[in-house]
Amino acid sequence: MSRPLDIDLLRTFVAIAETRTLGRAAGRIGRTQAAVSMQVQKLEALLSQPLLNRTGRGVTLTLHGERLLGHARTILRHHDAAVADITGAGLTGTLRFGCPDDYATAFLPHILRSFAGRHPQVFVEVVCAPTPRLLAQLGRHALDLALISTTEDDRSAAVLRREPLVWVGNRHDHAATQAPLQLALSDPDTLDHRAARERLDAAGRPYRVAYASGSISGLLAVVRSGQAIAVLTQAAVPADLQILPTDEHLLPPLPTVGLTVQFDLLRPPELVAEFAEHLQRIVPTL
Repeated sequence: MSRPLDIDLLRTFVAIAETRTLGRAAGRIGRTQAAVSMQVQKLEALLSQPLLNRTGRGVTLTLHGERLLGHARTILRHHDAAVADITGAGLTGTLRFGCPDDYATAFLPHILRSFAGRHPQVFVEVVCAPTPRLLAQLGRHALDLALISTTEDDRSAAVLRREPLVWVGNRHDHAATQAPLQLALSDPDTLDHRAARERLDAAGRPYRVAYASGSISGLLAVVRSGQAIAVLTQAAVPADLQILPTDEHLLPPLPTVGLTVQFDLLRPPELVAEFAEHLQRIVPTL
């Protein structure tokens, strides 16, 4: 006779699968790393199958782990929806959320999937745009809240995580050695655009902004073509592109940006406050 799967064990397993490290998973679910490791051992013993491969850089899923992940997400989604429906504890309504374009691919799937599991009756409208556009929409009350990029000088306790800006190029071309340096940058008033030009000006490296756009897909297309290099947050670098090494005279080191939450209203309603707390829990672990 098969033994039942414990919901807490499955929740821990999904957190590990999404963060790829036991430490980050522990932070997400509010347990110690030792407790998380014990839960994995219990789940593996329960299923009589190895679920994780431990490496020096974190963990990867075994074939059995990959198969379990889909089942675990489905079980958790139905479990949380049932609890919310019966207890009336689930929130309902529509939320307007803004996210910087370069974090969308790396962060949004985890943010939205985990929130929907706990509050399946909430519909989240997402706007992806550079930080200055998100701030403008907050000012027009077109968004309820947004993740906002801030400078490395911001030492606020409200900063959820810090992410380095990096130079990014095509793996097969040598755009970084061109003279003048060809750049593909986001809008002129964004942090990455300003940081690139300020650091290159200070280093005395000649450059030309060959392409400027608020669309990260457009920037990536130019970089993939080998015609220019770009500046992205490290989390946003696609696997087919490479982070270029820095050099004081050729590609000077870039600053770090912070990520924080900003609201439309001084006293946000319960739904907005709950989503903000969700962001505070999950973003540091991604």
